Amino acid sequence: MADVNIVVLAGRLTRDPEMRYTPNGTAVAKLGLAVGRKWKDQQSGQMREETTFVDVDVFGRQAETASQYLSKGRPVLVEGRLKLDQWEDKTSGQKRSKLHVIANRIQFLGTGGTGGSG
Repeated sequence: MADVNIVVLAGRLTRDPEMRYTPNGTAVAKLGLAVGRKWKDQQSGQMREETTFVDVDVFGRQAETASQYLSKGRPVLVEGRLKLDQWEDKTSGQKRSKLHVIANRIQFLGTGGTGGSG
């Protein structure tokens, strides 16, 4: 059986995109995405809500476009893959890891948030 690593998320940006360029000139935008979930608690019958915060890396022309047009609070759809980064903390010597999304495609949704247009 083949492995599948596909993620589709729709949420709102938690901060303005952070734009940078790699040494070879590739644009990289770092996005923070808040994804909400609502459900009815079977025990109490009350509505519950949960928010998950996800870091997303966008590359190339999409990164430049995201940096130009997106801002905190804007709704976006992200299609991509999960990536696990692992490293050793220099100060404590402990192993650390972080799971984030590498975007293949982003789509601006509606309007909203604190700024931006279009």
